[in-house]
Amino acid sequence: MNVIVTGASSGVGYELSKKLIADKRITKVLGIARREERLMELSEYANSINRYEIFVPLTEDVCSIPLDVISAHVNRVDALVNNAGHLISKPFMDLTDEDFKSIYEVNLFAPARLIRLLKPMMGGENPSHIVNIGSMGGFQGASKFPGLSAYSSSKSAIAGLSECLAEEFKGDNIKVNCLAFGAVQTEMLEKAFPGFQAPLSSIKMADFVLDFTINGHVYYNGKVLPISSSTP
Repeated sequence: MNVIVTGASSGVGYELSKKLIADKRITKVLGIARREERLMELSEYANSINRYEIFVPLTEDVCSIPLDVISAHVNRVDALVNNAGHLISKPFMDLTDEDFKSIYEVNLFAPARLIRLLKPMMGGENPSHIVNIGSMGGFQGASKFPGLSAYSSSKSAIAGLSECLAEEFKGDNIKVNCLAFGAVQTEMLEKAFPGFQAPLSSIKMADFVLDFTINGHVYYNGKVLPISSSTP
């Protein structure tokens, strides 16, 4: 099973990549991020548990990664976890067009572009699973917080895209779901809510995402699932 994880250099993406590397069901893990030192840590971890051929660090901009970089390492993608995210915390009236563009580029346009790029390598005889990481900030009816309008609206958009693609890809044996994270102790949470201590660690959330990435498509398709035990 070949899995691609974006935003693999921090938070849930980093911990998920470690768990995928150690999982004997996984054939290859491609970790995409721009923080080379953290990707090298994952490579060292793979070496330390004699799984040195499993992890491929791709120090690339997730917004513009070319297909030949990926196809050089795998000829099929069984699961894609669009985990990379960007957050700017500002009152709405202080946000600029550039702020909105930078957030939407990472949180919506990059996942959409990567899905278009990889779709020919997915589905067919065996199912593939696309897992888009959303946020409770983008979940309809959930609590909203000042300063996060650009971020939260981008996460609403990725949730809607997930529902649409599940329907479009239904005949291609490609399942698409969105996990709306609540509070998880990450660098991004600290940026949004300085000093707040989340009830879930990145490691704990990565346990859930690992199982969902491998097995979730059996039970869900086109679903936006709230994964939250607190507010925020």
